[in-house]
Amino acid sequence: MPEGALLDTSFFLRFLNEKDDLFNNADKYYKYFLQKEIKLFISTISIAEYCVGGTVDQLPLKNLIVLPFNITHAEKAGEFGRILYDARKDKKIEVEERPIIINDAKLFSQAHTDERINYFITSDTRSINIYNTLKSKTDLDFAFINIRDKHSETFGVLDL
Repeated sequence: MPEGALLDTSFFLRFLNEKDDLFNNADKYYKYFLQKEIKLFISTISIAEYCVGGTVDQLPLKNLIVLPFNITHAEKAGEFGRILYDARKDKKIEVEERPIIINDAKLFSQAHTDERINYFITSDTRSINIYNTLKSKTDLDFAFINIRDKHSETFGVLDL
């Protein structure tokens, strides 16, 4: 089965802003995925988040598979949410805003339950703590990739 990557809102905020410090990294990841024919997914959750400050027509939808949030995702997100709320209550994870937990849990549930997705791509450094907390309690089956790390380092390729 071909590989796939779920790109989150923070990826698109970097990728669609040439003045952003992480634009070049985001652009190189995007080109790498297209070159390697890695399917690119965007969640309806990320579309909603992006539309707070932008419009859907700004997103490169022709190269993306839109992943609707469904009942299977909702069920897994509830499980993930419970793990994260318990970790926050036990002071094992620090998350300032409750909505971040809910959206990350939803996105991670989509990446986990959709067998086409192997990678979650973000520039949100706070979500790695959420990912690690979930990974310590469940068998997450996708890799977390932060675009602050160059694609050449992540995938062990030359940066030409």
